[in-house]
Amino acid sequence: MPIYKQALNSEIFDYISKASSALQLESYVIGGFVRDFLLQRNSGAKDIDIVTVGSGIALAKKVANLLPHKPKVQVFKTYGTAMLRFKEVEIEFVGARKESYAKESRNPQVKEGTLQDDQNRRDFTINAMALSLNQKDYGVLLDPFNGASDLKNGIIKTPLDPNITYSDDPLRMMRAIRFATQLNFKIEQTSLNAISNNAERLDIITRERIVDELHKILLSDKPSIGFLLLEKTNLLIRILPELTNLKGVEEEKGQRHKDNFYHTLQVVDNIAVHTDNLWLRWTALLHDIGKAPTKKFDKNLGWTFHAHEFVGSKMVYKLFKRLKMPLNEKMKYVQKLVLLSSRPVILAEEVTDSAIRRLIFDAGEDIDDLMTHCEADITTQNSKKLKQYLNNFRMVREKIADVEARDSIRNFQPPITGEIIMKTFNLKPGREIGILKESIKEAILEGEIKNDFEEAYQFMLEKADKLGFKSS
Repeated sequence: MPIYKQALNSEIFDYISKASSALQLESYVIGGFVRDFLLQRNSGAKDIDIVTVGSGIALAKKVANLLPHKPKVQVFKTYGTAMLRFKEVEIEFVGARKESYAKESRNPQVKEGTLQDDQNRRDFTINAMALSLNQKDYGVLLDPFNGASDLKNGIIKTPLDPNITYSDDPLRMMRAIRFATQLNFKIEQTSLNAISNNAERLDIITRERIVDELHKILLSDKPSIGFLLLEKTNLLIRILPELTNLKGVEEEKGQRHKDNFYHTLQVVDNIAVHTDNLWLRWTALLHDIGKAPTKKFDKNLGWTFHAHEFVGSKMVYKLFKRLKMPLNEKMKYVQKLVLLSSRPVILAEEVTDSAIRRLIFDAGEDIDDLMTHCEADITTQNSKKLKQYLNNFRMVREKIADVEARDSIRNFQPPITGEIIMKTFNLKPGREIGILKESIKEAILEGEIKNDFEEAYQFMLEKADKLGFKSS
């Protein structure tokens, strides 16, 4: 058996080994820490899972008692687990166990078990490997399912029958696809087929847990890997039918439109190169969802998707609500950028100061993110067109910087407040105030006056005179 003592060079493992010996327990580090060590990617490991043949809670308390600063132990009696922190690392302790599942729930019935029982219940072979913390065989790798070989060959597979593994805990289907995406691994064909066969079981998983896995897929280097697998295994239609509705190409009178599903995935991959902003990646994923309900064929214009940005932005709210995602500023950010997603494209054809001012006003602090999205939205394979589009967006960016430097529109605050208007004309709150404020804003955005108090005040007086208001 291979021995990997070098994986256990952190002093915490020595404390766990001593505590295990004192309690006469067998203990092992298992799961992600071992996997990532063998992948040579755990230099900054933030969490470690310890399994012991006995009480994980008792072991955690013993370890805490041996540690110099006596860290607090968090106990989760319901699950028979405990956790403590050591030098910014979370260490979770659990007793080795067997599991059995009821069909309507992913929460198992748990019984005490052996290390092998515990390895049997793990989701994938690459997560079932354990390193011994026992003095007799310290650092020995226990790998009953050849997880090390699967790691080397880039394969995701389950330790036992995948149909049982996925039916017992359907979240494992999302995890399989997430690991395949993050590690750029292949899911073994039998396991892949089992995901498709058990797709409807995903319905018993909470939306929050599903979204957590979606976030990890979206934040990977190439998210399209995961979304293609989700679509292929019939999971995506159960989570994001708005995306699967974009799939396919129709032809009418010799005219075809592009497949907006595959286009969307290319945009997401493009944006992933430039930013790890999760919500900008969500924008890329959802920017065209309004195209399915707005698609029409016009005999003169061909395929059209009129107002798809507006329709799509409305769909964002419903989608976020259904998936129990935040309905706060994060949702509003995605909504706004979906709504504005085509504006810079239109501007690129004819850049005017007033149009740029309105774009900056509407996008606010998110104008740079909007431009990044628009550049990622270029998926043409024609190098000449690609160069032309990118050059157009470069000109738009330059114009935005120029107009912003002169007019300070990004965080636009009207130079004339409602209080000033009421005091000047001895008015009480009412529609007249709104009319004047809107007129001043429009004049600034159209370039009739500068974003300046004196010019705005003079404009207000002239506009008020036309409307019949008299200054006091």
